[in-house]
Amino acid sequence: MTSITMKDGTEIFYKDWGQGQPIIFHHGWPLSADDWDAQIMFFLEKGYRVIAHDRRGHGRSTQTDTGNDMDTYADDLAELIKALDLKDVVHVGHSTGGGEVVRFLARHGTSRAAKAVIIGAIPPVMLKSETNPGGLPISVFDGFRSAFLANRAQFYHDVAAGPFYGFNRTGAATSQALVDNWWRQGMMGGAKAHYDCIAVFSETDFTGDLRKIDIPLLVMHGDDDQIVPIAASALLSSKLAPRATLKVYPGMPHGMATTHPQIINQDLLTFIRSG
Repeated sequence: MTSITMKDGTEIFYKDWGQGQPIIFHHGWPLSADDWDAQIMFFLEKGYRVIAHDRRGHGRSTQTDTGNDMDTYADDLAELIKALDLKDVVHVGHSTGGGEVVRFLARHGTSRAAKAVIIGAIPPVMLKSETNPGGLPISVFDGFRSAFLANRAQFYHDVAAGPFYGFNRTGAATSQALVDNWWRQGMMGGAKAHYDCIAVFSETDFTGDLRKIDIPLLVMHGDDDQIVPIAASALLSSKLAPRATLKVYPGMPHGMATTHPQIINQDLLTFIRSG
């Protein structure tokens, strides 16, 4: 496997295929680089260099019990970009991966970046508070933790078979293959890292980070996203980032890059090619 070793000994697995302008894909929780298969193959054929890594504790990377926080995720990414000497990068992040994109660009700057895209992403902050009344209450995330500890395998199956892809909606055509693949990716990762990441994706505040992003940012979100509700995420993030553009997808779920790749891929391509 291709991997890079971080300063603390953590090995970060990554795929690096093709030539041309690099696009880095940042996966959501609790998945892996494999969640981007539909995008990686599309952009590889379009002449881009496609890179996707497994976040620490996820997929094929080291199952760490420490460093499972957004700053460390961003620092790991910075090390990978430096090692590969990447320039003019387009960052594409989904869900928690969208948070990773935002934190990385704010923490490490945009000198090596050209554009960024966040899809169904967690910024600015998911947790409800006095300053974020539209967020989700802590009881929601405590419920995640309880279900996780009770039976992680069942919890992951229920998320994939239900709200993640919108398969719980009336009339939805469930794809058991997608459910199985989501479950496979989740169970590859480390329980400790995944558990810690529940707090990371729910409590990290990216408000200040978004304001620092000085490159074009496309904010893509389905208005039937049951995992990261659009009102408390994309509708706010698109107003905070100076050069953000919002694109809303009627009726689409959290995992729309997988359920509707023909639409998402074309919109990504248009944005990347735009002046």
